[in-house]
Amino acid sequence: MASNNSFGALKTITAGGKTYSIYSLRALEAKGVTKLARLPYSIRVLLENIVRNEDGVNFKAGDAEYVGAWDTAAAARDINMMPARVLLQDFTGVPCVVDLAAMRDALAAKGADPKKANPLIPVDLVIDHSVQVDNFGTPQAFDQNTILEFQRNRERYAFLKWGQTAFQNFRAVPPETGIVHQVNLEYLAPVVFVNGEGVAYPDSVVGTDSHTTMINGVGVVGWGVGGIEAEACMLGQPITMLLPQVVGFKLHGKLREGVTATDLVLTATQMLRKKGVVGKFVEFFGDGVAALPLADRATIANMAPEYGATIGFFPIDEQSLTYLRLTNRSDDQIALVEAYAKEQGLFLEAGAPDPVYNDTLELDLSTVVPSLAGPKRPQDRINLPDVKANFLTTLGAEPKGSTEVKDGAVVIAAITSCTNTSNPSVLVAAGLLAKKAVEKGLATKPWVKTSLAPGSKVVIDYLSDSGLLPYLEQLKFNLVGYGCTTCIGNSGPLPDDVSKIVADEKLTVAAVLSGNRNFEGRVNPQVKANYLASPPLVVAYALAGRVDMDLQNEPISGDVYLRDIWPTNDEIAAVLKQSVRRDQFATQYADAFKGDVHWAGITAVKSDQYSWDDSSTYIKKPPYFNKPVDPENSMNDFAGMRVLATLGDSVTTDHISPAGNIAKDSPAGKYLMDLGVGAKDFNSYGARRGNHEVMVRGTLANIRLKNAMVPGVEGTWTIHVPSNEKMWIYDASMKYQAAGTPLMIIAGKEYGSGSSRDWAAKGVALLGVRAVIAESFERIHRSNLVGMGVLPLEFVDGANKESLGLTGFEEISIAGVREGILSTKSATVTAKSADGTVKAFAVKVRIDTPTEVEYFRSGGILPYVLGQLAAR
Repeated sequence: MASNNSFGALKTITAGGKTYSIYSLRALEAKGVTKLARLPYSIRVLLENIVRNEDGVNFKAGDAEYVGAWDTAAAARDINMMPARVLLQDFTGVPCVVDLAAMRDALAAKGADPKKANPLIPVDLVIDHSVQVDNFGTPQAFDQNTILEFQRNRERYAFLKWGQTAFQNFRAVPPETGIVHQVNLEYLAPVVFVNGEGVAYPDSVVGTDSHTTMINGVGVVGWGVGGIEAEACMLGQPITMLLPQVVGFKLHGKLREGVTATDLVLTATQMLRKKGVVGKFVEFFGDGVAALPLADRATIANMAPEYGATIGFFPIDEQSLTYLRLTNRSDDQIALVEAYAKEQGLFLEAGAPDPVYNDTLELDLSTVVPSLAGPKRPQDRINLPDVKANFLTTLGAEPKGSTEVKDGAVVIAAITSCTNTSNPSVLVAAGLLAKKAVEKGLATKPWVKTSLAPGSKVVIDYLSDSGLLPYLEQLKFNLVGYGCTTCIGNSGPLPDDVSKIVADEKLTVAAVLSGNRNFEGRVNPQVKANYLASPPLVVAYALAGRVDMDLQNEPISGDVYLRDIWPTNDEIAAVLKQSVRRDQFATQYADAFKGDVHWAGITAVKSDQYSWDDSSTYIKKPPYFNKPVDPENSMNDFAGMRVLATLGDSVTTDHISPAGNIAKDSPAGKYLMDLGVGAKDFNSYGARRGNHEVMVRGTLANIRLKNAMVPGVEGTWTIHVPSNEKMWIYDASMKYQAAGTPLMIIAGKEYGSGSSRDWAAKGVALLGVRAVIAESFERIHRSNLVGMGVLPLEFVDGANKESLGLTGFEEISIAGVREGILSTKSATVTAKSADGTVKAFAVKVRIDTPTEVEYFRSGGILPYVLGQLAAR
């Protein structure tokens, strides 16, 4: 326990008849360190974290004074934060455990105790990313998909079971339990933590999934980080960041009849993305907050990555306590949350003064209207009546098609994702709409692939209890799995007949899903137009079968309009009151770590170090510790660089490192087939993240990637400049690396947006990329690049690749790297064209904190942490 002698803030409180120690923020206020009422609630959590962890090294008294002063006009400086716990999902969690296993081997090779590579704080991994929608529309779909999931992923799951036995402080929630963020919200998060010494403190979490922010809805500070950064946290390294600006988002009024939380979050996403909140905290305040049920808040917090914020925070209040009771948190825990939050000024009391924010915006909830977002970005909100025009504009031609499956046909309708399936109001609305539709004789169109994949088993309990599940099933929204499914691209193949028509006629077809992302190539490789919508609208579009219609003003079928089957708020409220109960959460989470018979049937050898199988195509020992970097030379200038790819705006981590299908005619597909793996057993890139050989071949392999060096072509192509040959990006990389040529990527705005996946940085590093120049970076990806020893650089003064005339065929050098990293934050890039033309321009060096400097000097986070552990 930190002594905290600087402030004498260690006090005691009593809650539920028990006494706890706390580091009192009010004691800091009494000493003049802060005025709590000025601080945003999220910043109060950071202040407590600094005070509690004060050690004179990573956490200093001066840091607390700086944060406590909350001078919104002062230049931001770096602070540290130590999360209470780490949250993983299996796609990003498997490579984390692979890295830890390799680190144990590296420690043993240095003569150190391999068990030093062990989490020091609690780590929970929820297996939710592996189930695919292979089967749908039948009562057997769930069981069939579960069997296939375990067949495909048995080796990965056995590896995670090894991790459970090898590492302390590490738990795995088995497959088919739920989606990580919903399980976190409903079960894992204590909201207030208590350590072994009886010290109570705010729950806080970093997770290897960008939507970790969902937990902000219940008053927990948490956000997504890359896997390598999460690993560092597990092993005792704090998160380093610039003290974030906080944008206050004022909500007032209330939602109109028929408007859902999904409509609200799509509106907020559009507004905040336009405002510009990348790298900032967003905190919601105003009288409209109190009227929002916690499930609505969680929906809004979930999509913080889509609006660009680090977090989207709602302080603890009475709604939070109500939700904790509903989800069966113990009475003692709820009493502690209430007493602690009120004592620390973390409880939003009615009439409390508004904190001081760096900036604000506001929304009258009564102005929100039914909406979708798409067809390629979640911030591109569309009013419901305008979807038809939006699609036709995207199509850019008259719709074509020789059968009922035409341009604009909805071929996927998926009730999916924790964003919405955590919210009983929208799922009950979907059930009521289905009931009314069935009663009016409507049916899902035969070409629509439907699915219901909730993030918690509780959902099926209350839909069954209310009698609504059979109506969803009549419309073929049968349960397909408890996992992310379509939202992350695990939509499975389209039915053969539909797939053939789409391919043969080159149709632009649509998916409508209740997810949070709709990037190009993500949902399904054959679906180009992807729209985010509320669950009841997902059902409505399945009935309509197409998006090139005005669903609000045109009949869905015959003379039945959407308004004829849309449930009223009172109807929804009546079902919620009767059918969503505390006992359902108690039952479904009673054995959350037990798993089903398939999980029980997987065995793992107990050992401190993992026994790598050279023949494995899923789990391979990674190369990150093979060649130590000399810190004295790691910041040298670059010369003779070549460009691997020249990319545009809004290049997502899905573009850089896809999670979905592995194509036969791709570098990764060829690699697997050469090892005797048939195409039917490829699984997905996400499931193969424990094998760096697959993943490096999958880097920049998205089928929709557009590299300006090969205009008019989509996919994993580039030009190898010395030979002027068009080839796969992976093959070009291997040629460049064999010649000792360092590589770079040039990009536009919002480079690396989307998922937190660290493989988007690991992959480019293994391709030999040493630097990326972009107009702007998304927060997590920039951090991940630094964590892999890749230098992030930004154009300055409004310059970009177009204004500078960069084509990607130049030879590049970068001067002033060491000085730029250590002091000036600037470097000079020189681009020499084949005709001898030379262009020189300044760039900003985006290594933002002293800790990041140390990571970069060491060649990345993992080598840095290895050195720290070996020296202990």
